[in-house]
Amino acid sequence: MQDVTLQTLHATVDSLQISANHMWTMIAPALVLLMQAGFLLLEAGMARSKNSINVAQENVIDFIVSVSAFYLLGFGLMFGTSWAGLIGTDGFAFAEADDWHYTFFVFQAVFAGTAATILSGAVTERMKFSAYFLVAIFVVIVIYPTSGHWSWGNLLHGDNPACLADKGFIDFAGSTVVHSVGAWVAFAGIVVLGARHGKFAPDGSANTLQGHSYVLATVGAIILWVGWIGFNGGSTTTADPAFAHIVLNTILAAYFGGVSDCSRDGPLTR
Repeated sequence: MQDVTLQTLHATVDSLQISANHMWTMIAPALVLLMQAGFLLLEAGMARSKNSINVAQENVIDFIVSVSAFYLLGFGLMFGTSWAGLIGTDGFAFAEADDWHYTFFVFQAVFAGTAATILSGAVTERMKFSAYFLVAIFVVIVIYPTSGHWSWGNLLHGDNPACLADKGFIDFAGSTVVHSVGAWVAFAGIVVLGARHGKFAPDGSANTLQGHSYVLATVGAIILWVGWIGFNGGSTTTADPAFAHIVLNTILAAYFGGVSDCSRDGPLTR
C-alpha cells in the first residue's frame, strides 16, 4: 500500500512539473511577443515622422508573415527529422502533435519573428514595403530555419543530428541563432541599400537625421527590456529555480550597462 501511495505521489509531482513547464514556456513567449511592440516604438520614434507609419506597418506585417511562414515550412525545416544534421525534413504545418510540440512551437515562433524584425530597424526609410515583405518571408523559411537547425535541431527531438550542436556549439538563448543571424541579414540589406536619403551632403559630409519622437523610442526600449526576461529566462523551457539566475543576470547586465553608458557619455553628463 505504501509503494502505491509513493507511486501516486511521484506521478502527481511529475504531472505538476509538466504543467508548470508548459505554463512558464507559454508565459515567456508572451513577453517576447511584447518585444514586437518595443521594436515598433523604438524604430518609429527614431525615424522621421513622415516615415513612422511605414516603420510601424513593417513591424506588424513581418510578424504576421514570419509566424505564418514558420508554421507552414520553417518549423519543420528547423526541428523536423534531420537530414545529415543540415536540415529538417518533416513536421510542416503539423495537424496533430503532442502538447509539448504545440508549446514548443509557440515559443520558437516568436523567436523566428524576432529574427525577421531585426531587419526592419536597419533598413528603415529606404526599402519598399513589398520588398521588405518578400525578404521577411525568405528569412523565416530559408535563412533562419536552416542556420537554426545546425545549432538547435536537436531541441525537440534529442536524437536528431545537428551539425554545429554535435560539434559542441552551444547557443542557450539565441545570441547567434536569432540575433546574429538577424543582424547579418540586416547588414547585407544596408550594404545593398546604402545610406538614407539626405544622410550625406553633396560634399560628402554627414548630416544628422533626428528621430521624430525620443519619447516613443524610450518607451520602446523599456518594453524590450521587459521582453528580455522571457527571451532569456524562457529558454530553460522548464519551470525550475534555474531561470531565476538567468533573469537576474539579464536584468543586472542591462542595469550596469546603462550605468556604464551614463557615466561615460550619457544623460547624466549632458
